[in-house]
Amino acid sequence: MENGSGNQDSLGVYISIPFCRSKCTYCNFASGVYPVSEHARYVDRLIQDLTDAADWAGRKGVELPRGVDTVYLGGGTPSLLAPQLLEGLFAALRGTFAIEPDAEITVECAPGQIADETLTAFQSIGVNRVSLGVQSFIDREAHTSGRLHGRAIVEDDVRRLHEAGIANLSIDLIAGLAGQTFASWNESLAALVATAAPHASIYMLEVDEDSRLGREMLAGGIRYHAELVPHDDAIAAMYSQGIETLAQAGLAQYEISNFSRSGYASRHNLRYWQRRPYLGLGLDASSMLHEASAAARSVLRSTTTSDLRAYLEGAGAVEADWFSPDRQHEEAWFLGLRMNGGVDVSALELEFGNERVSLAMSVVERLQAEGLLQSDGNFVRLTSQGRMLSNTVFQEFLDLAAIRC
Repeated sequence: MENGSGNQDSLGVYISIPFCRSKCTYCNFASGVYPVSEHARYVDRLIQDLTDAADWAGRKGVELPRGVDTVYLGGGTPSLLAPQLLEGLFAALRGTFAIEPDAEITVECAPGQIADETLTAFQSIGVNRVSLGVQSFIDREAHTSGRLHGRAIVEDDVRRLHEAGIANLSIDLIAGLAGQTFASWNESLAALVATAAPHASIYMLEVDEDSRLGREMLAGGIRYHAELVPHDDAIAAMYSQGIETLAQAGLAQYEISNFSRSGYASRHNLRYWQRRPYLGLGLDASSMLHEASAAARSVLRSTTTSDLRAYLEGAGAVEADWFSPDRQHEEAWFLGLRMNGGVDVSALELEFGNERVSLAMSVVERLQAEGLLQSDGNFVRLTSQGRMLSNTVFQEFLDLAAIRC
């Protein structure tokens, strides 16, 4: 198990805050620029969901642990909420669950959008980790992507967060932004290292029709500078350079997109890859909870609506699906392979039985021959090439039961 993974019997809580000051060109999340007047209505709805959480779990027949060891406010830009709204939300959270004394409490922030009053609120509600969505330290790249900050603002925010007692920082970068070059990418990497942040995330630009830039790249156009997006091979090379640079700086890769110093891996995100229970609240938020019956351990996965109007009017989970042991086993492979530690084959045999795991191992052997997976006996991991083609690898572990036929 990766470092900092926490109590196995506890819960993680993810709270989606979908409000932004501007919509980034590459963004495909359920977030946007909404009137400030909607903030209070939204938090009121979140508080109602917290109040109703135990009843909802009872109706669904799932176990909802009361102890919480990770809280993550994502978005969007949660730091845009007024301090009193943040404080009210956390008061409701603590009134519903028992937040453990050493819980990891993370808030995503956009550089230049953390008011002094917000920092004070962070201290009062117990925030001890901040994820900064920098994406690029090069001003022109950031602005072209729809970001509102420059490098000087990022560096000032890092200083202010340290002064507020929040040294556990994570900084995001994106490889493949419009106009990015190898020289500018290396400059961003060097600037990230210079912040001494103990955690970093590097994402390769994704192209899909759910973002403005993605639609433009697929259809052609120049409004969002799609013509300046590097080719796939260049993006892959930037990603590889990022792995090397961060490793030299003491930030070891522990997951496809995540890097940390020892002891600073994101405990909340590890929960997803280790298939530990979490409750998602708010717009387009996902939950994963175990069946309450001790006799059967199916898993319920649910996702709330991505429509803000519908959410504010009381729409709850719009998708809910029970995962059978077969589906859980498949998921254990493609989630576990995301981590550099890989998949513990013996643990899966204990959880799912030898027959299911033997089906997966036939896939492993084939992908090893193709250079995408490696094994040291009990653990199976992605190779460097496998990380580049991870989605292709993960697809191979879907519908394993069909191999029996």
